[in-house]
Amino acid sequence: MKDGLKIAISGKSGCGNSSVTSLVAEKLGFEMINFTFRQLAEEKGMDFKEICEKSMTDFSYDRELDKRQVEMASGGNTVLGSRLAIWMLKDADLKVYLTASSEERASRIFKREGGSFDDILAFTKKRDKNDSKRYSTIYNIDNNDYNFADLVICTDRLDQFQVADIIKAAAETLK
Repeated sequence: MKDGLKIAISGKSGCGNSSVTSLVAEKLGFEMINFTFRQLAEEKGMDFKEICEKSMTDFSYDRELDKRQVEMASGGNTVLGSRLAIWMLKDADLKVYLTASSEERASRIFKREGGSFDDILAFTKKRDKNDSKRYSTIYNIDNNDYNFADLVICTDRLDQFQVADIIKAAAETLK
């Protein structure tokens, strides 16, 4: 396997980005980079939903987050997991996009965070729409067009371990 490898993993919320990124990094002995709006909100002393709302009109949050992620991944032997990793880490050796239905993603978020499934499903769909609009406005990125990814994995019927094994196997073929 190539030294200095950079892997970028993207997908919408609830697809398994964080879990899979962590597992792939662990399996390969790479540094995991998964700096998110949740962590940025915590750093700034804000509520997660508050930063999501503010980011709709103040694009500095996205720009800061994306810039920091790319900088963190610049050294290689890294796995970057984020909504826009495959677009932002332009020199990634392996670009992976994870998909799952809205219902499956909401179910995973519900299991992780609790609350009302219907509210989570509605919030997830709203967040998808808002994220897509924001990424288009800020970067001219259509996050529903991931056809350029090296690997697209539907995670509806796979657990995070199976998905991580698929990505690890793909990474091991890179020279």
